[in-house]
Amino acid sequence: QVQLVESGGGSVTAGGSLRLSCTASGHINRSPAMSWFRRVPGKVRELVVATMWDGTYTFYEASVKGRFTVSSDTAKNMVVLQMNSLQPEDTAVYSCAAGRMYRAQHPIEYDYWGQGTQVTVTS
Repeated sequence: QVQLVESGGGSVTAGGSLRLSCTASGHINRSPAMSWFRRVPGKVRELVVATMWDGTYTFYEASVKGRFTVSSDTAKNMVVLQMNSLQPEDTAVYSCAAGRMYRAQHPIEYDYWGQGTQVTVTS
């Protein structure tokens, strides 16, 4: 069993930055994939970045590449998403997810989800 808790969401103006954190507990060693997704009401869930704890794989969705950076702090069982140059279209609920599949990119490939944290970017 894995529990995930996100934090760091909020409201910023266009061009601003936010730092999201996902703290994991439980048997995370059995869930090597740890990634971020986002969802807007009425839209399908969208991958933001897919990662592996061992650093062997990182994939950014095209619209965030160069603006967002993911990193891990294994001592704290935490994955951090640094979001810079935020745009209104980045507004969404951001969730972290953990799974067993190598290079997982689709929501169905993930076993555990956090509750999500709201990110709002205004112009």
